[in-house]
Amino acid sequence: MATFLVTFVAIAVVIFIMAIGVIFGRRAIRGSCGGPGAADCVCVEKCDKRKKLEEEQAARAAQADHG
Repeated sequence: MATFLVTFVAIAVVIFIMAIGVIFGRRAIRGSCGGPGAADCVCVEKCDKRKKLEEEQAARAAQADHG
């Protein structure tokens, strides 16, 4: 029973701290487009990070072709 109470309190504290962060203007926790290190984006609509990454990769490829 003690293990349950310690675990419950620990999880409650973490949730409380995350709620305080959201209240004070930090962005809420959310997933990323395709996850970390994903080779291909499987999203229907690509997120801004993915669009920027693809633009940078295209620019590097264009520089490599011309230089």
